[in-house]
Amino acid sequence: MTERTQKQAEPEIPPAAVDQAAEHEAARRRILAQAEAERTPLDDTTQAVRVGRRPRR
Repeated sequence: MTERTQKQAEPEIPPAAVDQAAEHEAARRRILAQAEAERTPLDDTTQAVRVGRRPRR
C-alpha cells in the first residue's frame, strides 16, 4: 500500500446549489412549523364517555 502525500482537492460547490439547498431547508422548516401549529394536542381530542348507564333524569 502506498500513502497519499497530497490531499485531493474537494470539488467546489456552485453558489446556485448552495442557494437552492438553503431555500429547500427554509421551506422544510416552514412546513414543519405550520404542521406543528395546526396540530391538535391529544388531550383536546379525547373526552370521557359514560358507557352502559342511562343519564339521570
